[in-house]
Amino acid sequence: MEVNTTAIAILLILFLVMILLRIQIAFAVGIASTACLLYLGLPLTNVCQQMVKGLNSFSLMAVPFFITMGCLMGAGGISDKIIALADSLVGWMHGGLAMVNIVASYFFGGISGSATADTASIGKLMIPMMVNAGYDADFSTAVTITSSVEGLLVPPSHNMVIYATAAGGVSVGALFMAGYLPGALLAISLMVFSYVISMKRNYPRGDGFQLKVFFRQLIKSIWALLAILIVVVGVVMGMFTATESAAIAVIYSLIVSLAIYKELTWKGVWKILGECIETLSIVLILCGTSSIFGYCLTYLHVPDLAATAITSITTNKILLTLLINLILLLLGCIMDMAPIILIATPILFPLAQSIGIGAIQFGVMMILNCGIGLLTPPVGTCLFIGSAVSGVKIEKIVKATLPFYAAMLIVLMLISFIPQITLIIPTLCGY
Repeated sequence: MEVNTTAIAILLILFLVMILLRIQIAFAVGIASTACLLYLGLPLTNVCQQMVKGLNSFSLMAVPFFITMGCLMGAGGISDKIIALADSLVGWMHGGLAMVNIVASYFFGGISGSATADTASIGKLMIPMMVNAGYDADFSTAVTITSSVEGLLVPPSHNMVIYATAAGGVSVGALFMAGYLPGALLAISLMVFSYVISMKRNYPRGDGFQLKVFFRQLIKSIWALLAILIVVVGVVMGMFTATESAAIAVIYSLIVSLAIYKELTWKGVWKILGECIETLSIVLILCGTSSIFGYCLTYLHVPDLAATAITSITTNKILLTLLINLILLLLGCIMDMAPIILIATPILFPLAQSIGIGAIQFGVMMILNCGIGLLTPPVGTCLFIGSAVSGVKIEKIVKATLPFYAAMLIVLMLISFIPQITLIIPTLCGY
């Protein structure tokens, strides 16, 4: 295997330099790839061909629909109903509002599929509510941003669709099913740490649990929760594909927001669609340029070289698994989620397979690693949104989040070393 060291250096160093210069990631990927192709003397028609190839995916069509569904449901009066349902379920516990925040994020994440949407939507309601009830503002923000990561694991997560495409056609339905148990484990671990802190700081607890109140809130929230069933049950039962289910879910979300909850107007719909287009343009351009980058990596045998370099350090499966997680965590500190998935998957996935980590397990590992990256400076999107919503300085939030980082890392290690956590539900569903 011939190694073109200069071409690899041009591709990777130019990309990293542009990232450090804060150039938009899609442009950084595209420019670095084009420069590499020019050096190699390959025709620039490859740029157009690979961009079209990267976007020519039926599964990828689900991403715009899932993002639109999340935006419509998020603006259609869903957040307060989800919070009320969570309050009726766990608000009676010590530090009840923290528990409500975590459980609400699990429910809302199943609707929006976005950690940033969760942080903005739930945070605007829960952080002031918690502060007014006597919780510290930094603790309230830390709970909000860390629990938002649950939404990345619980379907429908559009980031799982992106991973499925990057990994070469992994079953989206299997990935959806695989996220439920890790998402629940993450919620439980955050609740345990929140309970300990709440007991130590003597945070208040809510009223006792009442079954009648729970069922009343469940009925009010049922229209929102049905959106999840449309997507998940439809895909698992084979009634339609992930893309078809996403399209149906958008129409359903529109009807619920306009006609049932009536908290969204047609004028608001057009505004939301404009915001969705802005988000989608970034995601889809990135998917196209990342396809060129992936082509260059494959042409230069970078995945094989990376695997050889890493295994030359150690062949121990445990150490290699830890090393893969460490690389993803470090990437999360400097890059956003979608770029990491698109760029790191072709490099690290073959290495993960070589040590017995399957596509489904690796996908959940990657999503959780990227989710933790959303909470770490200097590019922690959820961290900055939480700071903007609460008015608390970044440094103070990071300090308050340290115990929750520990909780998330514990769950990450469980997922990494116990495959059954991610595989048991997909196996039961016939995947």
